[in-house]
Amino acid sequence: MNKETVLNCSNVSKSFTEGGLAVDVLQNINLNIKPAEQIAIIGSSGSGKSTLLHLLGGLDNPTKGEVWVAGKQINKLNPAKRAILRNQNLGFVYQFHHLLQEFTAIENVAMPLLIKGDSSKEAKEKAVDILTKVGLEKRLEHKPGEMSGGERQRAAVARALVTNPKCLLADEPTGNLDQRTADKVYELMLDLNQTIGTSLILVTHAPDLAQRMDRILRLVDGKLVEE
Repeated sequence: MNKETVLNCSNVSKSFTEGGLAVDVLQNINLNIKPAEQIAIIGSSGSGKSTLLHLLGGLDNPTKGEVWVAGKQINKLNPAKRAILRNQNLGFVYQFHHLLQEFTAIENVAMPLLIKGDSSKEAKEKAVDILTKVGLEKRLEHKPGEMSGGERQRAAVARALVTNPKCLLADEPTGNLDQRTADKVYELMLDLNQTIGTSLILVTHAPDLAQRMDRILRLVDGKLVEE
């Protein structure tokens, strides 16, 4: 794997069995992500965009092929080592924020750092710093139920980026937000991509946002085609 590559997949295919029949979702996908690169993955509903993101993030295994993250083949690691590699190198943002309702914004954002082994004091300081960067300095002690949809999603972005991951995987991260709030979250992600240097892989249905990425890749009939 090239040292200039943050994330790589080689000849990755994924199939599922439905009604006794094998259904090919992805076929021989090859992809290299460089540091700080912005990639948009587009395609029709059901084309396999989320499936591909799950494979890249080590949340699922390919039927065949290899997925490499930070120089390690993530699909060959046991669950414990895979979780450590994800925690150290990847951030995830989904359409739903997945914040833990019983914890404050600080506690939610600090959690990946505590799992990583940071002290409580260090984790809290880093959480406050990234929450301030996303404009939530007045919501530090608020729980998700006390925040707006846009604030919850910004907190989710902060949680994904607090470990300074090499790559952020975002699956329709603003699908539940109104256009104005969605634009703000997108601007935040792009800004942090530049300031922190985190690579960004974004699954989106928004053509205008895709156009702002370094590369646009379209999934068609299980194959990845560059626009």
